[in-house]
Amino acid sequence: MAIFNLRLTTNYWNMKKILSLIITSVLAGSGHAQNLFQGTKAVTVSEFVYQKQDVQFPECHASTLVETSDGIIAAWFGGTEERHPDVCIYTARKVDGKWSKPVLTADGIENGKRYPCWNPVLFRRDNGDVILYYKAGPDPRSWWGMYKVSTDQGKTWSAAKKIPDNMLGPIKNKPVRLTDGTILYPTSFETKQTWHSYMEISDQDLKNWKKIDIDNANYQTIQPTILFHSDGYLQVLCRSKNQSVIESWSKDGGQSWSVMKASPLPNNNSGIDAVTLQDGRQLLVFNPVTKGRNILGVAVFKDGQAWEAAVLLENDPDKQAEYSYPAVIQSEDGLVHITYTWNRKLIKHIVLNPEKITTKALVNGKWPEE
Repeated sequence: MAIFNLRLTTNYWNMKKILSLIITSVLAGSGHAQNLFQGTKAVTVSEFVYQKQDVQFPECHASTLVETSDGIIAAWFGGTEERHPDVCIYTARKVDGKWSKPVLTADGIENGKRYPCWNPVLFRRDNGDVILYYKAGPDPRSWWGMYKVSTDQGKTWSAAKKIPDNMLGPIKNKPVRLTDGTILYPTSFETKQTWHSYMEISDQDLKNWKKIDIDNANYQTIQPTILFHSDGYLQVLCRSKNQSVIESWSKDGGQSWSVMKASPLPNNNSGIDAVTLQDGRQLLVFNPVTKGRNILGVAVFKDGQAWEAAVLLENDPDKQAEYSYPAVIQSEDGLVHITYTWNRKLIKHIVLNPEKITTKALVNGKWPEE
């Protein structure tokens, strides 16, 4: 254990800082500090989308990202706390390397009554318009789908419109465009007894909606994310109550899906997101544990290989912090953009250079040591 020659003061905060340093030193000397694989050479940007002084809401959650012709848009919900009627959807734009201040973009006011908003999802359709999908309602069992459209890269938004009855749109993660222009939405519903993931589709005008069911077997799953594979197959990965990321496959462009099964990846009953990179690799952002939200990482998969640890984004060994609900996209310049909830107080933005990613095998689904 290191020996510190410290001049103690009566100042409380100095004392607290000194005590923290001593504890850290003790843990390091006794071998109890975690020495996990980092992979941080791939990180080119680490920042917050906004600062606390820029906003009035105390809590935030469930971010989403999209690239436009002049930059990146992020959205999330913020308010007193999740489920509170004052929870609204906020957006910010990153143009020329700088984030704009957050703007309240959607609320849940309907017929004079205010409902909380949930889980925004951004998507850019073929004509360049940006769609902001979100949910409104008292809880996930009774919410409904809404959307707004921006024709000017997120500067302004249309009036809110409802998604057709019995449809929800994307529930947390981004839709994808199929080869025929159809928009495929990864979605799910929740009841007191059941969680169930499935697909919805619409055309580019957000008309002609249709449901495509997936046999969830005995798994309790929600919030799918979609990946494209080189053989033409599609894959979904889902959050679950079953301590594993649950997966399903489609051989026909998303028109039908295999029965759900457990993947080798752990899940802590918290949201995940994934993207297929331009070089064909699959990239997943997730909490690589079965309990807690104190660790967040990036894993990478290449066809014919297993998922491997790539970048450790956050890790709190004391398990007091929350890093959750990631969103991930790859911009046209090849960089990977990730946002996630940082302790329910801020939205963090990480940029990765995928050419600098190095990997190390996951050990029985667990994050490896350095």
